[in-house]
Amino acid sequence: MRNFTGPVPNDQESSKASRYWWDLDATNYHSEHTKYLSSFYWCPEMLHESDIRLLGDVQTAKVIEIGCGSAPCSRWLFEDGVGFITAFDISKNMLMHGRKPRIPLVQADAVDMPYLDNSFDVAFSAFGAIPFVSDSAALMREVARILKPGGRFIFAVTHPMRWIFPDNPGEGGLTVFTSYFNRNPYIEHDSETNKITYIEHHRTIGDRVRELVQAGFILKDIIEPEWPEDLTEGWGQWSPLRGKLFPGTAIFVSELAP
Repeated sequence: MRNFTGPVPNDQESSKASRYWWDLDATNYHSEHTKYLSSFYWCPEMLHESDIRLLGDVQTAKVIEIGCGSAPCSRWLFEDGVGFITAFDISKNMLMHGRKPRIPLVQADAVDMPYLDNSFDVAFSAFGAIPFVSDSAALMREVARILKPGGRFIFAVTHPMRWIFPDNPGEGGLTVFTSYFNRNPYIEHDSETNKITYIEHHRTIGDRVRELVQAGFILKDIIEPEWPEDLTEGWGQWSPLRGKLFPGTAIFVSELAP
C-alpha cells in the first residue's frame, strides 16, 4: 500500500531498498513480462526504438544504459549495430538474467557511476534507476558528467500524472486519491521488521524539466505515448482502459549543452 508519511529516505536507504527488491523479484519480473523484455521497448505502451529512434544514429556512438535490469534494450542495440554499448544496474540478480557475450554489464549505483568524465555520446534509461533515487537532481548532474558536450540523454518514467491515481488497471484506478504535488515517496515495508523493501520517488513534469536544465541539459521533447488501438495486453496499472484516458509514460529527450 502507499505510504506518504514519515521522513524521506536518502540515497543510501533508497539504493539499499532497490537492490533488495530487484534481487528478490528478478525471476518473477521476467516471467511476467516476457514480451516487453524481449527487445527495446521504451514503455508498456510498447513503443519500440526501431520505430521512433530517440537515440539518433548510434552506429559510431558510445552508449550507456542506466538502470538496465537484464539489459534487453542494450542487447537489441548491440544486434542493431551500435558503435559501443555498456550498461549497469544496481541488482545482481537482474544482471544475471541479462548475461550475454560481448555486452559489458556492470553492477553499480546510479548515484555514483563508475565511469570517467566525458565518456559517452548517448545515455538512456527505460524505466530504470531514475524514480528509485532520492536525489534525482544529483543523478542528472552525474549523467551530465559522464556525457560528452552535446551528448544525448533520453529517459522514460511512469508519467507523473499517474501518481494521483491508485495502482489499479480497472475502474477503481480512475479516481484521484492524492495530490499531484505530493512529493513524498511511495514506500513498502516488511511487515515484521519494518525494513523498507521498495521505494519510488515522485517528481512532477516541472521538477524533471528543472533538474535537467539545472544539470546543463537542453530539453528537446517530452513524449507521452498514446495507448495503441491493437494493444490489449496490460501490465500492472497500465491497461487499455486507463491508457485511452490519460498518459502512462513520459519520455524526456534532452541534449547536454555544447
